Amino acid sequence: MSATNTNLPDLLARRIPGHALEQPFYTSPEIFQQDLEHIFYREWLFAIPACQLVKAGSYATLRVGAYNIVIVKGRDGEIRAFHNSCRHRGSIVCKQREGQVAKLVCPYHQWTYDLDGKLIWANSMGPDFDPTQHGLRGVALRDLNGLVYICLSDNPPDFEAFARQARPYLAVHDLSQAKVAHTSTTIEKANWKLVWENNRECYHCSANHPALCRSFPLDPEVAGVSPDGSISARLQAHFDACDAAGAPAQFLLSEDGQYRLARMPLQETAISFTMDGKPAVAKPLGCVAKSDAGSLLVFHYPSTWNHFLPDHSLTFRITPISPTETELTTTWLVHKDAVEGVDYDLQRLTEVWLATNDEDREIVETNQEGILSPAYIPGPYSPDWESGVIQFIDWYAEWMERSLAPSRLAAE
Repeated sequence: MSATNTNLPDLLARRIPGHALEQPFYTSPEIFQQDLEHIFYREWLFAIPACQLVKAGSYATLRVGAYNIVIVKGRDGEIRAFHNSCRHRGSIVCKQREGQVAKLVCPYHQWTYDLDGKLIWANSMGPDFDPTQHGLRGVALRDLNGLVYICLSDNPPDFEAFARQARPYLAVHDLSQAKVAHTSTTIEKANWKLVWENNRECYHCSANHPALCRSFPLDPEVAGVSPDGSISARLQAHFDACDAAGAPAQFLLSEDGQYRLARMPLQETAISFTMDGKPAVAKPLGCVAKSDAGSLLVFHYPSTWNHFLPDHSLTFRITPISPTETELTTTWLVHKDAVEGVDYDLQRLTEVWLATNDEDREIVETNQEGILSPAYIPGPYSPDWESGVIQFIDWYAEWMERSLAPSRLAAE
C-alpha cells in the first residue's frame, strides 16, 4: 500500500505501536475531516476561562471546523453557548473575537436576541410568526471550577466523570476569583496532533527551551506517563506532602487515557514559571498553602493542557484549522484584585511561556515540513522520554478505531 493511502481503517490497522504515525495522519484533508467529525464535533472541548466573561453581555466567539460558536454571560450570571448563526438567514451574529453587548443583534436584518438566546425582536415577519420557535440554537456547556467546556454534539458524552475527578484538584486554585491578565494566540503551521505530540514530552526541552528549563524539570517522569503506572518514591513523597497541605496532587490518568491530573514539582528552587523561579504574582490566586507545590498539570484531549500554580494559572487551548494549521490560545490568570505594576509585572509574568510557545511553534512547523517529504518514514519514540507521546497516539488511535467501528459494521 502506498504512503499516499488515506483509508483511515487501513492506516490504523497497520500502525506500529511506539512509532510515529504515517504521513497522511498529519497531511490528509480526508483524515483531518474525520478527526473533526469523530473527535472535535463529538467530544467536550475547553473553550475559555469563565472569568474572561466579566459581566452580563460579555461574549467570546470560537470556531471549531465548520462551526462558529458564541459564548455569552447572561444577566442571571449564567454562561451559555450558542451557534453563532442567525435563525433568519444564517448570518454570523457576533463578528468579533470577543466583546460586550446589551443584546445579541444580527448585523444583517437586526433580528435581536436576548442574552439567553431567545428571539425578542424581528421586524415585519407577519401575524403567524412565532418568535419562540426561532431562538439561537444552543450548544452544550459546562463550567468546571471556572473552566468553560462546550460540546457540539446533540448527544454529548458524559462529562461528570472527569469533572468529579478534577474538582478537588482545581478547587484550591479558586478560579472564581481570577481575572485574565493576558491572552496570546498563535497560528502554528502544523497538524494538531503534532502540536500535542510536542507538548507531551520534554525530550526536546534542553536544546530548545532555555527559559522554561529554568523552572520546569528535565525529568521524563514529570513530563511523561509511566507505562506500568509506577511512581518513584521521590515523586510520591511530593504528592503526599502536597496532599497533607490540602492541595490534591496524586497522579491520576483516566481509564481511557483522555485526561490526566497530577501536581508535579518544579526545579528544586523554583516556585513559578519565571526567569528567576520566584513567584510571578505577589497576590496569589487560590489557597495552595505549600509554596513549592509546583504545577498542577491537567490535560484533557483533544483540546487543552493547563498549568495551575500557587501564584497564577495558565490555560492552553488547541483548535485545529486545517490539516497543517493549528491555533494555540494561551491565557494567564491572576487574582482579580492583583494590580499590574504593583502585584505583578506583565512582562515577567508572561515571558517564559511567550518564549516557549514561539519556540514550540518553530519546532512543530519544522516537524511538519519534514513529514511533508515523500521520504518520511515513521520512526520509534523513546520509551523513556516520549512515554507521554506514546500515550497520546495510543489514545488517538484507539478513539478513532472505536468511533469508526459503528460505520464499518453498518457498511458490512
